[in-house]
Amino acid sequence: MYWLPTLSILAAVPFTLASPLAPRWDDLQVKHAWNTVPKNWECQGHPPEGTTIDLRIALKPDRENALVDTLYEISDPAHPKYRMHLSKEEVAELVAPHPDTLELVNSWLEHHDVPSSSVSPTHGGNWLTLVGVPVSKANDLLGASYQLYRHAETNDTVLRTIGYSVPAALHKVVQTVAPTTYFGAPRAMRRTMHLQPNATTLQDGDRELREALANAKPGSAATVPASCASTITPTCLRALYNTAGYVPAATSSNKLGIAGYLDEFANHADLTTFMNRFRPDAASAAFTVVPVSGGGNDQTNPGVEANLDIQYAEAIAFPTPSTYWSTGGSPPFIPDSNTPTNTNEPYLDWLNFVLAGTSIPQTISTSYGDDEQTVPKDYATSVCNLFAQLGTRGSSVFFSSGDEGVGGGDCKTNDGTNKVQFLPEFPTSCPFVTSVGGTIRVNPEVAVSFSGGGFSNYFTRPSYQSTTVANYLASIGTKNQGLFNPNGRAYPDIAAQAQNFQVVVGGSTISVAGTSCSAPTVAGVFSLLNDFLISQGKAPLGFLNPLIYTSTSASAFNDIKSGSNPGCGTQGFSAVTGWDPVTGFGTPDFVKLQALVG
Repeated sequence: MYWLPTLSILAAVPFTLASPLAPRWDDLQVKHAWNTVPKNWECQGHPPEGTTIDLRIALKPDRENALVDTLYEISDPAHPKYRMHLSKEEVAELVAPHPDTLELVNSWLEHHDVPSSSVSPTHGGNWLTLVGVPVSKANDLLGASYQLYRHAETNDTVLRTIGYSVPAALHKVVQTVAPTTYFGAPRAMRRTMHLQPNATTLQDGDRELREALANAKPGSAATVPASCASTITPTCLRALYNTAGYVPAATSSNKLGIAGYLDEFANHADLTTFMNRFRPDAASAAFTVVPVSGGGNDQTNPGVEANLDIQYAEAIAFPTPSTYWSTGGSPPFIPDSNTPTNTNEPYLDWLNFVLAGTSIPQTISTSYGDDEQTVPKDYATSVCNLFAQLGTRGSSVFFSSGDEGVGGGDCKTNDGTNKVQFLPEFPTSCPFVTSVGGTIRVNPEVAVSFSGGGFSNYFTRPSYQSTTVANYLASIGTKNQGLFNPNGRAYPDIAAQAQNFQVVVGGSTISVAGTSCSAPTVAGVFSLLNDFLISQGKAPLGFLNPLIYTSTSASAFNDIKSGSNPGCGTQGFSAVTGWDPVTGFGTPDFVKLQALVG
């Protein structure tokens, strides 16, 4: 006997989706397949006999548009339900599949002798997890050929198939199955940061800068010294983005989260050293490490990315409590091991973990991404919808926009046509996250050349962008025509400084650049805004984009009017007055945002 969720919405009803006759489970139709083995991956042959795999199946909800419709209602400042966020249980009801879907899928699994004890539902039955499925059985279920693949640069080994199918009877109800054709191994995920070995570093901190600004009015251009153009510290950012005068007052309930991957460990001792050097009044700053899917916490091996994220988010939002999620990849594959692989689904692992909790931090930052075209569309859509669930539950989710401008490498499509076009990034292209681009210099700030930006090929332009992006496209005429999808979700939405960040790693200060700097910076600013609202007994901001794109919000950002993001043999896009696909609406001004949301 198979499971059925207990939610009232899933009460038994007449079976209508299935054919009056038993479905043909051998009538397989392709769900997704690559033309060739993805770039940089090499097939290593079949896994040892007896190898097992954990599968996740995303089912389409009974009410197809209920989640997104609700998200837009509670995120629209003009809607009566604005900021009326939902509980875990209420979201589960929104995304629950039809009972007939569950019966049909259960029948399919039963046909293949998948034990009911190995099947468990999450998110109201929206996702199923099948634990310990023999690879031979997974091949039969999915018409697949799972093999081992090694990444040529990182030596990661993963268990994947270059194509999979599901029975025709399930195509209308199954969104995606993972792991299948997504080859995004953790260490192959693109970090959105890079080191600057020849840049100036401040080993002894920025005491003189702090003293110079101590009696100045925060936020005015005159209080941001020229030195911040060559070395960025928390003092620079707090002055630039006007947060220095705010003291958090809701630290018992407001929370900030940083999602970490790639065996990147945030170091407690380095955070203390960093604060002593750059923000001594926050020397007591700390964070909690929460492991996800076998993620570690090796304090002898501090990660540059992890330290960057936690140090700058904390430096702006202190003393807001912070969580660092250390999300593991799959364990090294041992040829004679039959233990299930974790399968390197980093976003999916982390999202499932966070959404399973009864409470979620009100502000979340992530600084990783992949070329959108390397992520199967069915998988990207399912993951994007999970980010929508975070927004519906009241979290503001930030992703760095990437460090490749409009695209890196040869910019050729991987669909067999080898067409040259701009290459958007995912997850920052998901319309349910806030994408953060990069700036450089001060008085004024300008776009940094590597700031990722462009238009998604997977996700259509969301309604909150319709007027703004249409106006921008009209202003550029035929520039870059044919190289991007003008109907796609445009990004980034906003921006922040992205170069010359002083970061402490192993006790020493180094200089770091990338939109990995921008995302935690902006997360810190908006965490303070959530603190402000919560301290007044109001709900947090949740999903931000509909607010950001209102006609009244533009004045709360510092518009970036110069710079560009070249790539793919072009100059890319240019920063202009108003929104642009280089820096979005620009960088935040906390005091003006405070007035806007308060």
